[in-house]
Amino acid sequence: MISVSDLPYASSRPDTAVDENRLEELIVEAQTALPVELPALANRCASSLGLDAALIYLVDLQQRLLIPLDEALASLLVDHSSAGWAYRSVSPRVAEADDGLIVWMPLVDGAERLGVLAVRTASLDGVRMRRIRMLAHLFAMLITSKRAYSDWLAARTRTATMRLPAEMLRAFLPPHTIGTSRCVSTAVLEPAYDIAGDAFDHSVVKNVLHTVILDAMGHDLTAGLTTSVAMAAARNARRDGGDLADVVGFVDQALAQWLPDHFCTGVMCRLDAETGVLRWVNCGHPPPLLIRAERVLAGALDSPPQPPIGLAGSLAPAARQVHETTLEPGDSVLLYTDGVVEARDADGAEFGLDRFTDFIIRSDAAGERPAEVLRLLIHAILDYQRNQLRDDVTILLFEWRSQHR
Repeated sequence: MISVSDLPYASSRPDTAVDENRLEELIVEAQTALPVELPALANRCASSLGLDAALIYLVDLQQRLLIPLDEALASLLVDHSSAGWAYRSVSPRVAEADDGLIVWMPLVDGAERLGVLAVRTASLDGVRMRRIRMLAHLFAMLITSKRAYSDWLAARTRTATMRLPAEMLRAFLPPHTIGTSRCVSTAVLEPAYDIAGDAFDHSVVKNVLHTVILDAMGHDLTAGLTTSVAMAAARNARRDGGDLADVVGFVDQALAQWLPDHFCTGVMCRLDAETGVLRWVNCGHPPPLLIRAERVLAGALDSPPQPPIGLAGSLAPAARQVHETTLEPGDSVLLYTDGVVEARDADGAEFGLDRFTDFIIRSDAAGERPAEVLRLLIHAILDYQRNQLRDDVTILLFEWRSQHR
């Protein structure tokens, strides 16, 4: 491997000149290109930048494989490849090839890891590395904009048949990772192709991070519909300017009106990323966990029990209690569904809360980014239960930073 920091800087020379007119034509073409045309377009863009070739790899739903958009090529392992190293670390990786070099550049949209871009080049210097980064930024934006309406891109990142409840629920899910310089929120959920009752949501509005985790009773289409209605109602109330109590109340009303006799547990949080003030409402759900200085502060985010969301009539709560605390820089808050700690091994032993939190603390202490921490954790839970989960598993982790880390 070649260290990226050792690359020489080179000013523009005749052999690094760019045909700006041709590059502009390609960027304009990219806006109307079909998703299936992206591999060929990436090659043409690379050529216009003085590079030899470019290949796009997208990560699969379970973040185990990097799948090429070129259907003639083989997938690569996230855990055991140079491409996977670039994906996991969100850093470029340079490898020697028979005819030059391959630069593996992470494809990232905001805080969301999409995959990697493999760029072949005869030689490498500061100018070419900068152009490879530009190319990766361009195609990350293109993939993000086009995958919203492309069944082909969705199908390429699947390795199994998805059941209808999971298909419906995934249509409502936001990106797995969002963030700013002040905060980041990331989530994972399994079983990837058979999820039904669990869901998560997160959104940034100005300097406020909103997070939601939900767990509907059952594991069928109705369970998925319950959490989908709950998410839609929460977003509707948020976008209408409602405060946290208004949001929970609106979700209560929506489920009682449209899906009577169906309810879900959940936690809704609102973090002011300027001040660190955290407000939350817990509706019959496992309490959030506060991790500070590599340890769990026991009971820090516990609160008196409140009924699940969606109860109607005499069972409906008169008013939801909103709780408040102030985070310290570097604090993380962990939301999870009960399927996480209740996963059992072959002998019937539970994964447990201590193992769950210890894994996160050790991974964070090792310098892993939040999204990578959860990727590793969800795989550990699956391995623990031999890939046969008895219940949906959803984990959401958000972190507050006083300044850019």
